Amino acid sequence: MASSPEKPPEGNNFEIRYLKGDLFACPEKDALAHCISEDCNMEAGIAVLFKKKYGCVEELQNQKKKTGEVAVLQKDQRYIYYLITKKVASDKPTYDDLQSSLKAMKNHCLSNGVLHISMPKIGCGLDNLEWDKVSAIIQEIFKDTSTIVTVYSL
Repeated sequence: MASSPEKPPEGNNFEIRYLKGDLFACPEKDALAHCISEDCNMEAGIAVLFKKKYGCVEELQNQKKKTGEVAVLQKDQRYIYYLITKKVASDKPTYDDLQSSLKAMKNHCLSNGVLHISMPKIGCGLDNLEWDKVSAIIQEIFKDTSTIVTVYSL
């Protein structure tokens, strides 16, 4: 696991990096994050790839996470964060719900020594949120950490 017995240092070394390429080719130590609905229906967008690669839909559903929370899987050397940003797949998330989910993910990261997270431009594909606003929320939430978030795009 990409964690140490100690909590990661808090500070202001947070940064967002941008890479072109395949999210799933990120370093094995990186946690992964993306957005889903409470019903864990991953039938569109990048969620389909997460479902195909990691499965465990029943395990996610059994966590009974609600909008604004985060479901977590642990696979090999990484955590996979499923940000619950809406009730059902056909809904659209709000910035507030995304913010709550990101705060829940931050808390899990701090508790488990996660310092690197790779993600797509969450909420900005099929969910139609604006990346400028989403990235500002990520920066605000993680600003007091040493977390490095790498955002992948094709």
